[in-house]
Amino acid sequence: MRIVITGGFGFLGRQLAAALLEARTFRGAPIDRLVLADRFVPAQSPEADDPLVDVVPGDLNDSLDDVFAKPVDVLIHLASAVSAECEADFDLGMSANLDTTRALLEAARTQSAAGGPVVRVVFSSSVAVYGSDPMLPLPQVVSESTLPTPRSSYGTQKLVCEQLIADYTRRGFVDGRVARLMTVAVRPGKPNAAASGFLSGIIREPLSGLPATCPVDPDLRVALASPRRTVEGILRVAEVARGAGPGRLDGGIPVNLPALTVSVAEMLATLRRVAGDAVADLVTVRPDPGVEAIVGSWPAVFDNARAAALGLEPDPSFASVLRQYIEDHAQAVVMDVAARSARSERSVPID
Repeated sequence: MRIVITGGFGFLGRQLAAALLEARTFRGAPIDRLVLADRFVPAQSPEADDPLVDVVPGDLNDSLDDVFAKPVDVLIHLASAVSAECEADFDLGMSANLDTTRALLEAARTQSAAGGPVVRVVFSSSVAVYGSDPMLPLPQVVSESTLPTPRSSYGTQKLVCEQLIADYTRRGFVDGRVARLMTVAVRPGKPNAAASGFLSGIIREPLSGLPATCPVDPDLRVALASPRRTVEGILRVAEVARGAGPGRLDGGIPVNLPALTVSVAEMLATLRRVAGDAVADLVTVRPDPGVEAIVGSWPAVFDNARAAALGLEPDPSFASVLRQYIEDHAQAVVMDVAARSARSERSVPID
């Protein structure tokens, strides 16, 4: 069993790699090699030091021969340019998201045509495939049957890739699976160029004692998922058997991973309750029309029934998401905040 993760040294890539390396198996079969492919490879990484891991550095379009140097059984495709940078640079988004995905699918097709295994391709799509078109506004609750009408280049590129994967799967070239990710929060580390990045920044930066800017009206509601629930969802979509009935992947329809619906105001109020006024007061509301236009076009309320049939549930509350971040990244949190959170958790849970 040879598994490839593109974007393998990104945040979610490393989380997925850690989960697979801990299990050492995929669908009951031992993992022989785990390949982490990424443009940027850190000088030191616990994942890269594992004897099961091979590293393929560089741009994917230039390194596909290395990725497919030996048969690939499973390919989890996370690598992409993110929303705001795709809006700022159309050609970058088309190259990094659409052209690279098609090249991967063609490499997988070539492998199966030569008698190799049919690659199980797991694609990380996005809530950004949905958008509220003036002529076709979104329903109050969105499901997989809702027509995607993206309002950004990033969302359009993700939707085109979904359709390519569906057709390659219909033709038998690959076994494609699409997981539509909600906004993942709270992400650790430095801010990225995603339009939704502020949803992590307004929590992460204050918890480390730094100021943060909220670029949207706090009444805006958003669909979130914690890193743990997101990784759990991707792996479930990757591993589940095809077929009809609960617990199986019915057809080639994308799966919307489960969403926690919360307003930005509720997020900030939870930060205040858990971390205190001094931390919450580090956030300044300063609307940015460009960010509001992108993030505000995404739906906030999802029908989670299809994900639930696969055994997946949303995070129970934003308080649980916040505490998860504090627990997993205590070194990045002001010490008295971590202590306050621990005391609060031992007393009365915040929901």
